[in-house]
Amino acid sequence: MGLFALLWFLFIILLWQAMATTSTILPMAKPHCSDKCGNITVPYPYGFGDDESCYRSGGFVGICNYSYDPPKLFLGKNVEVLRISLQGQVRVLTYVSRDCYNTSGKIHSNSPYFQLKGTPRTFSDTQNKFTVLGCDTNAFITGSEGLDFKSGCNMICKDKNDTIEGSCSGIGCCQTSIPKGFKRFDITVGSYKRHTEVLDFNPCSYAFLVDVNWYNFSVSDLLNFSINTDESGDPRVPVVLDWAIELQTNIKGSSSCEEAKKDQNTYACGNNSDCHESKNGLGYSCNCSQGYQGNPYLSDGCQDINECTDPNGSPCNVTCTNLLGSYNCSCPPGYLGDGKKNGTGCSPPQKLYKPIRVIQITLGAGLCSLFLLIGSLLVLGALQKREDSKRKREDNERKQKFFEQNGGFLLTEQLPSRGGPVIFKEEELKQATDNYDPKYILGAGGYGTVYKGILSDQRTVAIKKSKKVDKHQEHEINQFINEVVVLSGINHKNVVKLLGCCLETEVPMLVYEFITNKNLFHHIHGEECISWDNRLRIAAETSEALAYLHSAASPPIIHRDIKSANILLEDNYVAKVSDFGASVLVSSNKTQISTLVEGTKGYLDPEYLQSRQFIEKSDVYSFGVVLAELLTGMKALYLDELHNETNLAMHFVTSIKEDRVQDILLHQIMSTDEGCKEQALEVVKLAESCLKVKGEERPTMKEVEIKLQGLMKKRQRHPWIAQIPEEVECLLGEPSEMNSDKTCNTIGWDSLTNQVIIPLDGGR
Repeated sequence: MGLFALLWFLFIILLWQAMATTSTILPMAKPHCSDKCGNITVPYPYGFGDDESCYRSGGFVGICNYSYDPPKLFLGKNVEVLRISLQGQVRVLTYVSRDCYNTSGKIHSNSPYFQLKGTPRTFSDTQNKFTVLGCDTNAFITGSEGLDFKSGCNMICKDKNDTIEGSCSGIGCCQTSIPKGFKRFDITVGSYKRHTEVLDFNPCSYAFLVDVNWYNFSVSDLLNFSINTDESGDPRVPVVLDWAIELQTNIKGSSSCEEAKKDQNTYACGNNSDCHESKNGLGYSCNCSQGYQGNPYLSDGCQDINECTDPNGSPCNVTCTNLLGSYNCSCPPGYLGDGKKNGTGCSPPQKLYKPIRVIQITLGAGLCSLFLLIGSLLVLGALQKREDSKRKREDNERKQKFFEQNGGFLLTEQLPSRGGPVIFKEEELKQATDNYDPKYILGAGGYGTVYKGILSDQRTVAIKKSKKVDKHQEHEINQFINEVVVLSGINHKNVVKLLGCCLETEVPMLVYEFITNKNLFHHIHGEECISWDNRLRIAAETSEALAYLHSAASPPIIHRDIKSANILLEDNYVAKVSDFGASVLVSSNKTQISTLVEGTKGYLDPEYLQSRQFIEKSDVYSFGVVLAELLTGMKALYLDELHNETNLAMHFVTSIKEDRVQDILLHQIMSTDEGCKEQALEVVKLAESCLKVKGEERPTMKEVEIKLQGLMKKRQRHPWIAQIPEEVECLLGEPSEMNSDKTCNTIGWDSLTNQVIIPLDGGR
């Protein structure tokens, strides 16, 4: 063959390989169905939505919860999905069983169970292990609904140094395998000596079924095992489930695949796929045949693999031809061999070439490759330049579109021309939050997620990223504009300050001053210590801010979502009212506003729920629930001893009517000085008046503020109030088992003896 023909052949081959596509988008769901819920790929036979054809049967239906950002996928009501694999496995989150103690005794105990009855899934015996943590622990797992069994661990160790980091060998950590084929498990966990000998490094026993590839024992887990917590702070761990296509009937002795193929109307495997017996023994599963890839459960889901465009390299030495389910290699004319890289390759014919001929061929091939490389670089440079210009233009168009979509023109008209919020650029907020890294998340509320950020001028701020809105629904956009307009007109020391907003992104953002000490809900119901004096002052400052909104702001403002989570605290416990996404401005000729029901369950005014008319007294009711939280340490909605959901407001008012309110007040309040107890009972009466069913019988926020300010001044005049530290330590009392909150007794100061007075009834 001539030199020119050989060079031309090589040029065509190299050009074809450079232009060949290397990826194909394979369908995972049916054409009219969505295959994504947030970050989770949902392949058929699984699916979600109202269209029943998007999933095979009820056992494969999921729920995509769009209230999260990004949305989350659930099986049933509360089983969160992490991953669905076409290889017959689903990864989900399960709760951890705990048995916890402190010096007073047991403070927490739960035994969650997991139920798969009626589903095509079982717990994987190869991917999961039953795991127990603790140094004074006994725990058992009981499996049922299929194969019944019981297994467990018992551990006693008295020295933290006896445990081994990363080793789950029976000292502080124990693991045991599980059998195949059960659909329900129950876990019981307890202790021998209530952790009294190991309380300083192991206050709790933990037991859970877990993906063995996920969990690695750490000695620090003995003190606090709190990863993957839900909204209530309860820890969860991933577990692997095996799934398969179930058969209604199966003749004994025959395989599931043989039975399934008898009815082509119900047979699950599509074209170019093979049937296999399932791992969990429930039925069968499908895999794409060799040379094909994709979703074998769709009729045409398995697509041919183009081996010639493999991104890792063609399997052929020179010429590759793709075939359905296979490929073919060939050599140039005159060359010998099979053309495969892992075969004989291509060898020149057994012929002696003159040295000059070899030099000519080598030089020609080198020059051809050089010209091809230079030409390719020039083309790629031009394409890159055009792509950059196009991307910049599209980015500007996108920002302008979002500015209009987020109500930018309307917002600009309503904001004050001077001294108002600043309009931030998208890049500035990305840089401040390291591109919205999850580690900077401060919390999530009803209207968005809040991030901590550091601006270029080193100011620390809180950036609220509103939830994704539907461009065809103006209600959410109006809520965002509403919060900006409301906050821009407020200047009060107990209301969080709005610094600016950003409208260039699909999800609009607000920038606030950063409040350093979390929120009141965290301090009441978490592990923080908070004294009665601080509780009283927080209540007074919050009432002052709400009274200002109702009567001093122009026009008046109704907050509509007062709750302990929306009261932020600075390091010195100064209260800051936040989250005005649901707030409304009240015109002078309106005393009530008709709205859709909005707010937080447990804090909502019962009169508002009936009439849909939100008035200032509705804020008063919500504030009354916050007062009840401060007095009792209980949540607005909590589980009683029978695990029934209980409304704190109703329980509080009922306890007052039955003259047993002191039974639900914090033990530390009732066991301290008389002045503190008298004040607490005064606040009880005030909270009761705020929680009246009829709005007209409740006091105004101004009256509430006057009452609380009076109690504060009266408290400050008493000689037993400590005048030295502004924040006292929790030196007295023990938290009751009914209330998980900690509080501080007031430390007294005797001005005659210059000594601290500690009440005798609290010093145990």
